[in-house]
Amino acid sequence: AGVETVKRAVQLDVASRFQESLVCYQEGIDLLLQVVKATTDEAKKHRYRQKISELTSLSDGKYHKQIRIEENATGFGYEKLFQEYLTEIVSEVWVEDPYIRQVHQASRYWLYNFLRFCEMLVKGPCKVKTIHLLTSYDEGIGRSQQMSALEEIKESLSNYGVILNIDFSSSIHDREIRFNNGWMIKIGRGLDYFKKPQGRFSIGYCDFDLRPCHETTVDVFHTKYTKKI
Repeated sequence: AGVETVKRAVQLDVASRFQESLVCYQEGIDLLLQVVKATTDEAKKHRYRQKISELTSLSDGKYHKQIRIEENATGFGYEKLFQEYLTEIVSEVWVEDPYIRQVHQASRYWLYNFLRFCEMLVKGPCKVKTIHLLTSYDEGIGRSQQMSALEEIKESLSNYGVILNIDFSSSIHDREIRFNNGWMIKIGRGLDYFKKPQGRFSIGYCDFDLRPCHETTVDVFHTKYTKKI
């Protein structure tokens, strides 16, 4: 299965279908890693490790995609944006966003957006076990609300077998999301690129695909496959 997956990856690479080829490379590497763990023959392990190294070099640094979300555009819910990168081997996610704070401030729904993102991860098809959140403390009276909401999300995720690790930084500015299959997504507005719904019973309040967006840019990269053998 690993050989066939790698062959398919090479074919897609030659056809300049880099996104699809990277997914195949990742799956091929993952299958070979399983073989390495299962074999006791040191010579075979050495050959497999060499092959994994070659595949890593082939897949490394070949992909950058930019998506421009126009003002008031719809159809950019989290599933639409992230699902193709959430392959079955994804088990760990990092979210860095300084504004996962108040439920409502300046027409923004940061905490609800993060909750919606977590819901998407729980639904799969990935098998996420750990989510790391790095954000900043809310200032003033909003901090207790922030902490209470994050703890509630953490407890709720634990019911689905997902651990939420929360850290805070007073100097964080960049916004990015990383998956342990090598994909990294940078969104200019972070998870908060949706406009305030017109009302609690208006179309788009629950379904983010129908929610108008603020103008923003999404950059998708692939980083070096760093899983340890």
